[in-house]
Formats: sequence, C-alpha cells, structure tokens
Amino acid sequence: MIKDLKKLEKLIGYEFKDPRLLRQAVTHSSYANEKHLTKHRCNERLEFLGDAVLELVSSEFLFREHPKMPEGELTKTRASMVCEPSLAFCARDLTLGEFLLLGKGEEAMGGRKRDSIISDALEALIGAVYIDGGFASAKEFIKRCVLNDLENKKLFFDSKTILQEIVQANLTDTVSYRLLGEEGPEHDKFFHVAVYIGDARFGAGKGRTKKAAEQEAAYQSILKLHEKNIK
Repeated sequence: MIKDLKKLEKLIGYEFKDPRLLRQAVTHSSYANEKHLTKHRCNERLEFLGDAVLELVSSEFLFREHPKMPEGELTKTRASMVCEPSLAFCARDLTLGEFLLLGKGEEAMGGRKRDSIISDALEALIGAVYIDGGFASAKEFIKRCVLNDLENKKLFFDSKTILQEIVQANLTDTVSYRLLGEEGPEHDKFFHVAVYIGDARFGAGKGRTKKAAEQEAAYQSILKLHEKNIK
C-alpha cells in the first residue's frame, strides 16, 4: 500500500502549494508507462532539475564551510556527498521508497530498495520543492535532509579507506574481507560480509552488493576500534 503523501510532506518538513508536483516527484517511469501516462508525467524531468539545484547548493555549502580547500578537493568532496549511494542513504532516512509509485514489474524486482531509483526520486523531490517554493525552500530542504550529519556519512562512505588507514597507523595486522553468504532471489539478493584484522573477526555487514556489505562491515569495525580508543 502506497503511503499517504501528506505523511511524506511531514517527513521532509515542506508542504506543497501544488500537490501534483509531489505526486510527480514520486512517479517512476515504470508506473507512468503502465498507466499509459504521457512521458512528462513521470519524475525524470524533475530529477534533471533537482540534480542541478543540488549541485549548486552543495557547491556553495562547501565553498563557505571550507574557505581554504582547493578546487580539486572541493570537486572530489562534492562528488562523494551527492553520489548515488549517498543520496540513497538520505532517501532511506526519509523512507522515500515507501511513497514511490512503481509499475508492477519494477515493484516485483525490489525497486523500492534500489539505490538508483530512490536516489533519483530524492533529486526529483528537490526539483519539485524548487518549482513549488523557490530556491530558498529547496536550499533549506537540502540542508536539512542531505547536508546533515556529514561527518557520519563520510565515515560510512569512506569506511574501507578509513579502516585501512587506522589499521596501518596503529596495528601490524592486515585487513581482509570474507563473504559469509548470500540470501534472497537473484533480483533481490543480499550479501553478508565480515572484516578480519589479522585472524580476529571484527565488524560484519549486509548489503545489496558485496561492496555495500564490505562498507557496512568496515564501518562497524571502525566503531569497535573507536571503543578500544584506536583511531
């Protein structure tokens, strides 16, 4: 059952003057095709706009927050902040997938959990807020839902690199990742991975790809090392 879009407005902290924009933002092309809607009724055009607004807002944010950071580093940091996994992470915080209008085929394939679909929907939502309420409203929404808790997000998305650096600086052992198993059908599979530092098992992770499971496992390992005051 698709959730009431009024609940989504409360979650994002913005009430639409034109509710049709919100509905369009959560309408995937598979649903539009299935319902024989015209192409412009899905969320792809809003996603295009939202992507541009997000790039501008995140660029300004980094420019102001890091006045001495060189251009190359600014570009790299922005890319990590607004990449597909990062936006999907933010979309899951909003439970955005539960509000999407999907075609039956996409629904059956686990589309509500797919990073590409929910990250695109988040950008479409940004575009919808921009059209409905202007740049100030879109900027506030981005700051509240995307640019929040950046340190923890950075720790998560760079966890494999950060874990490697911590171990190299403090320990003599090496880091390795071991696949523990898989579950689910081919179109909706999850992988289970554990991190070993030397022969000792540390964190474990679960993800829709091996890479995502490794990141989660590395993140949990970092938290355990921090508990031992190893940073």
